[in-house]
Amino acid sequence: MRESDALSPPRALSIWRGLGLWNFYFITKFVLLWYGQLDFHALENLAFAAFLLMPLPPLWLHRLRHVVAIPLGIALYYYDSWLPPFSRLLDQSSLVSQFSAHYLLELVGRFINPTWVAVGLILLVGYLFLSQWLRITSFTVAALVAVLVIGDQQLFSRPQAVAPEAAAVVRQETPGATPVEISDAFLNDRLEDFYGGQRRQVTVFPQSLGADVPPVDVLLLNICSMAWDDLEEVGLTQHPLWGRMDVLFDNFNSAATYSGPAVLRVLRASCGQSSNADLYNSVAKECLLFENLKRLGFEEALLLNHTGQFDNLLGLLRDAGVQAPNSLSRSLRPTLTGFDGSPIYRDLEVLDHWWKQRLADASPREALFYNSITLHDGNRLVDKATGKTVSADYRTSLEQLLDDLERFIDLLQASGRPVLLVIVSEHGAALRGDRMQVRGMREIPSPSVTRIPAGVKLINAKARLPETPLRIDAPSSYQALSELIARLVDGKAYASADFDLAAAFRDLPKLDMVVAENEGSVMMQVQGEHYLRMEDRSWIKYPQR
Repeated sequence: MRESDALSPPRALSIWRGLGLWNFYFITKFVLLWYGQLDFHALENLAFAAFLLMPLPPLWLHRLRHVVAIPLGIALYYYDSWLPPFSRLLDQSSLVSQFSAHYLLELVGRFINPTWVAVGLILLVGYLFLSQWLRITSFTVAALVAVLVIGDQQLFSRPQAVAPEAAAVVRQETPGATPVEISDAFLNDRLEDFYGGQRRQVTVFPQSLGADVPPVDVLLLNICSMAWDDLEEVGLTQHPLWGRMDVLFDNFNSAATYSGPAVLRVLRASCGQSSNADLYNSVAKECLLFENLKRLGFEEALLLNHTGQFDNLLGLLRDAGVQAPNSLSRSLRPTLTGFDGSPIYRDLEVLDHWWKQRLADASPREALFYNSITLHDGNRLVDKATGKTVSADYRTSLEQLLDDLERFIDLLQASGRPVLLVIVSEHGAALRGDRMQVRGMREIPSPSVTRIPAGVKLINAKARLPETPLRIDAPSSYQALSELIARLVDGKAYASADFDLAAAFRDLPKLDMVVAENEGSVMMQVQGEHYLRMEDRSWIKYPQR
């Protein structure tokens, strides 16, 4: 054997076929990473590239590797995205199976961005052109190594992760305060401290109601898919309804992005904010808003403008202390169909029908929980003449809903009956989306989804009401509503013009930190910045739009 033969590499190592079209796969990731649209995992991607580059002399084995690599590449792309973990999709598969075909097609369409499709086509043509003269694989591998060694935050524009222990960002809470270190440990401790403080907060309701004051009805209207960000997007932040409120919260935190958790939070309003997991554990009766009202002699009423079957919403209401049946009249005709094909009824018709029944009822006090999904994503407008449906425009639906609520207030005022009206959204519709979340998706509890409108109006009260709404800008949540109800439910504001309404509005519970949570993700505002933790990953600084 010749010496040169002994020193020559094995035949397998002499066959390097390169990445081929897989270069284009990695190039698209680099571009998305540059624009902060990807949660790139450098080590996993480099390992995938090594798997693709490993020399395999038999052509059939090389081709088989490509077949195996396709599902692996798709899974890795999904893992690199900001989409929810695949396990969460599996958990929600039973709910997704109830979506109508129209809604499923609409959702698929949102993930197809024409701009990115055009960019992808340009990149593909550019790659095919340059690959005739350049070994693109060398550049791809070099870029993967650089991202691994130097770090994607240094090379690309993307959400910034915080260090597990050491400081990633140093800021001051207030001028002159001691600088604090933003780290995983610090943020985790802040989150635990927040929930620990919230567990100690409880609204104290009156022990009884006097007989010398007029009985008051409490109407709580819970509206799905309406955040301040959505109102700004469609130009309805100045709708007359908001000007008619006596108290309006500008910085109210829903703490949730889906209907089930949001409904549980508002019905548990008499205690501080709990974690998402604790929402599904038993809770003391003193935390349940409607239990507190029933103890004071209020008859309970439940009204939905839908069936309440999807995601077992009715079951959640029962668990939160609302046992009354849905008072929805079967004589009404639906004006919308939901994303699951179920009927949805117009808000004014539903509320007007219930109010007429209430005026004929002899019970002195009643507490109503009303839930509307008029604005829910995927709703379709029903043509009453033909029965056919078309996609419902959000702005049109929202304007009609706000107009309906205004007209309902007119009906309440015309009756002369004392009413404490509370309007609070569930969560936003995510009309605009952002860099980490596509339009209409609400897996990440971002501020654009969780900062919602909430207002209170005293109808037919004798107390001197403000000419314009009292705007509460402090970070607040459901316990502030519970506290207002507890202060006004005795009816004194409806009996005397000398009632000190300003005192009732003063020193409402506020949040020392804004925290919103979904299953698998937590958003927390610290020092004016928003930080996100998904599953068991490190906290990252959430990118601004």
